[in-house]
Amino acid sequence: MRLSKTLLTLLPALFVSCTGDAEEKYVPPTPIAPPDTGTEVVYHERAKAQFDLINQYYQVRTGATSGLYNENYPKQASDNSASFLWGYDGLVSGVATLQALGYDVNYTAFIDRFELYHRPSAGQVNLPGYGSQTDGVNGGGTRYYDDNSIVGLDLVEAYNLTKDSRFLTRARQIVTFLKSGEDDIFGGGLWWDEDEKNIPGNTNSNKPACSNGFATLFLLNYYAVCPQDEKADVLAFAKRLYNWVKTNLRDPADGCYWNDKQVDGSINKMKWTYNSGAMISSGVRLYNYTGEQAYLDDAIASAQGAYSYFVRPAAGLSLAYPDHDPWFTIKLVKAFIDIEPHYKAAGSYVDTFVKFLDHAYDHARLDNGLFYEDWTGASPKRAEQLLMQAAALESLGVVALYKGEHKGE
Repeated sequence: MRLSKTLLTLLPALFVSCTGDAEEKYVPPTPIAPPDTGTEVVYHERAKAQFDLINQYYQVRTGATSGLYNENYPKQASDNSASFLWGYDGLVSGVATLQALGYDVNYTAFIDRFELYHRPSAGQVNLPGYGSQTDGVNGGGTRYYDDNSIVGLDLVEAYNLTKDSRFLTRARQIVTFLKSGEDDIFGGGLWWDEDEKNIPGNTNSNKPACSNGFATLFLLNYYAVCPQDEKADVLAFAKRLYNWVKTNLRDPADGCYWNDKQVDGSINKMKWTYNSGAMISSGVRLYNYTGEQAYLDDAIASAQGAYSYFVRPAAGLSLAYPDHDPWFTIKLVKAFIDIEPHYKAAGSYVDTFVKFLDHAYDHARLDNGLFYEDWTGASPKRAEQLLMQAAALESLGVVALYKGEHKGE
């Protein structure tokens, strides 16, 4: 991804508003009035309304990047002509939930727009992969291993929803790209990106849980649908990455995962929800595919530890998920959904999230309907970012699917 996750969280003041396009009048951040508490919540309708708001405020309508989305609303002077891949991918993950819920959202067009970020090669790596930005014609920027894995997850999901084989073909290319990033330094694993490998003094030159955890999860999802002659190799690769993360970045005290291993061998012990989420989901899949109890034991311990570590009282709420990075949080919640069939207590973890999402809907939105980053409602910080709105869309869609909702029912 394009920026350090730590930097994104610690420096919200970097995202300063400026005058947007003429047709995009900025609405100041005023808390939205809570609805009638007696109204029954229909999450798929809220998800579709959030999607419509994103299209209204973020979609590019003219120029080379028409059909893509802006990084911020209002658009800022420093913004590119279209969002970074991370924000767009977050949106696509949310759109996938609408497709699964029965909405006609032109889903395949969203998936095909990933190709605008595609780079056939970069530097010394003569292999295709997805870059962090686009001019609407060609992909550019850095090719991150976590970004590519997350695109891979969306491609496999698109294949599952549409059975269009071209999405599986594109996912297969990502497997090859990831293999090109594996080396033996620190006993294996992937670096954050292909441009900053093993560079002393460069803090971005690290082997992080995000690159390795999401690569593992993507490979395991791909394993479920790939041709038989690929399965053994894909599963072996996934196991190598899973074991590397567990060996190097798992906190034995609570089963949560630290952020990264730096080039000097030190460990950055920051913990983020999505890193534990990716590893919990991967552990569940490895157990389902292999029957090896150790994988499920890992996942259950990490689920218990992550809920205890990340969910706590905040801003007057008896229990709240973190007040930042909701895109990270929904990845952990999806992991709790994955593990619930094997660990029933995870259902209460999801219920806590649903209550937190309801609170955010009532108390953490601008008067134009866009969500704050901080779902406690204490601050409207970073509400301008596409990624924050995409996280809300995905969260609403995931909850709708979890509750068995479907459009028209």
